[in-house]
Amino acid sequence: MIELDYAALRPIGFNQHFSSQLAAVPPACRPARIIQVQRDWLTLDDGRQVFSARPAHHAAPALVVGDWVLAAANGRDDRIERLLEPFNRLARRMASGPQALANNVDTALLLMGLDNDFNPRRMERYIAIVRACDVAPVMVLTKGDIGSEADDKIARLRQRIPADVPALALHPAGQDGKGVLAPWLGAGQTLVLLGSSGVGKSTLTNALAGSAQATGGTRRGDDRGRHTTTVRSLHRCPDGACIIDTPGLRAWQADADEDDLAERSRWKSLNKEARQRGRDKRGG
Repeated sequence: MIELDYAALRPIGFNQHFSSQLAAVPPACRPARIIQVQRDWLTLDDGRQVFSARPAHHAAPALVVGDWVLAAANGRDDRIERLLEPFNRLARRMASGPQALANNVDTALLLMGLDNDFNPRRMERYIAIVRACDVAPVMVLTKGDIGSEADDKIARLRQRIPADVPALALHPAGQDGKGVLAPWLGAGQTLVLLGSSGVGKSTLTNALAGSAQATGGTRRGDDRGRHTTTVRSLHRCPDGACIIDTPGLRAWQADADEDDLAERSRWKSLNKEARQRGRDKRGG
């Protein structure tokens, strides 16, 4: 079995779920996390260095940002030999079939502007989808400085959204959000940012991770965002969390039908409540 540098791997999300899959792995392989996917190569992080690798033929399908893989040196290049089974998958349904957005995600920060981007039904659907994928949702409401009737909009949103879903008001261009987002930024945690173009995803990523991605504002007249982020990418934060930035979503249909989506979301909520009751009982 390969030797693991847990001190380097844990901050980027490596845990028991992945280490349990490493029995009988050749010593030449090492675990690494995919932080960006291009057409014929991938960028990986093994906790100590960032490097490029190409997938071996048998490992090529379905590699997405957030995946954990086993990489091995192959001459002057590194090669991805195996995909480790994810503990969850965040995907949407496209005409051509399911499209993976990110894997191995703990929390989804669902950004929505309090300007013309405001749409409670869309937020409600986003929450149902991420919960069905076993990802915890957090609403992040942006652009309160330019949106009209912000307090009324927040109140209307809270009437539709379950009380256990946190709601944070944040203007990414004016503050970095580290204070209000601190509970979700612990070492080893992975967050994904989802929302419309121009809502502030890349700006928030830059503030939290100290990176310098290009950002764009909104178009004059309709508040619709300009597409700036074109690929999904994972960034490490100084406090230890990982942030996955994504292109803007105009529409997001779950990789499930409506009845299945509602049922999965309902059972996950019931199971969460049952686990909490069990913890309360043991604590008493």
